[in-house]
Amino acid sequence: MIYKNKKLQKIFESTVKEEKEQQTKNRRSFFKKAGLGGLSLAGLGMASIQDQVAYATQNVSRNSSPSELKITDMRIAEIGGDVVFRTPIVRIYTNQGIIGHGDVRDGAAKEYALFLKSRLLGENPCNVERLFGIIKQFGHHGRQGGGVSGVEMALWDVVGKAYGVPVYQLLGGKYRDKVRVYCDTTVSKDANEYANRMQARIDQGYTALKMDIGINLIKDIPGALINSPDAKYNPYQHDYANYNTTKHPFTRVQITEKGMDKLMEYLDVMRSKIGYDIPMGTDHWGHFGVNEAIKIARASEPYNLAYIEDIIPWQMDEQWKEITMSSTTP
Repeated sequence: MIYKNKKLQKIFESTVKEEKEQQTKNRRSFFKKAGLGGLSLAGLGMASIQDQVAYATQNVSRNSSPSELKITDMRIAEIGGDVVFRTPIVRIYTNQGIIGHGDVRDGAAKEYALFLKSRLLGENPCNVERLFGIIKQFGHHGRQGGGVSGVEMALWDVVGKAYGVPVYQLLGGKYRDKVRVYCDTTVSKDANEYANRMQARIDQGYTALKMDIGINLIKDIPGALINSPDAKYNPYQHDYANYNTTKHPFTRVQITEKGMDKLMEYLDVMRSKIGYDIPMGTDHWGHFGVNEAIKIARASEPYNLAYIEDIIPWQMDEQWKEITMSSTTP
């Protein structure tokens, strides 16, 4: 029917919409009153065809049409308050009510993820590899790569929820039912206090530990570092770059014998406290070149470390090989 009066047509369309909504409400009310689980065959036979179909398919997921999924929005929720680092969480919304979550990484800026939004809206989140190919050019290592990583996590989360399976099942299945975890430890410049904190982790039930040990612990000790980033004659004070953004081999930082002895004192006190039965790794040594890394690896050998983590950037593979070949410390 064609209405010449547009106002009348709008009233008609509105009435039809209200009638459909009321029918839906009536069916829901019917099932609620009937008590779905105990609805008898006789009672079901007296219901309308629409009610019978609705009852028969009540447990069918309406949010599992992957081929029709579309990304409708992406937002950020930041975890703050009583935490060590602010952490942005990616939330990807879809047209079927499925929401995927991803972690941009602690201390990273939410903008690393947000500026990818325009490239994702309207796309099917199930095409993870294709979408990753579009956004990966905007990634990097460390926190600068947090946006791309967080978005990819959120996409996989959506896909897992759409198909009703854990993400690991989509990536080839699982190999184990549980994973051993290690516990990191908050730093203290007091070696004995640091050791007590490590012991507290063991008392909590952790069976593997990691400690953050590096030149930040000795930068205030005279004669411990050459070209210390906090020296009065700070070599970076007139540079556009600074210690934190300078690649490790180019900081010109050197650890003196005095500084190395002080660093090893932390490891010595630590092992004296927790013993040698539990594996212990290390991280956050600082920004310096291969020679200093080799000196640390060799000096650490008596303490049987499980590993030295990220002592130089991961992509410097030839330098990693040089460090590895120079010491028995992993």
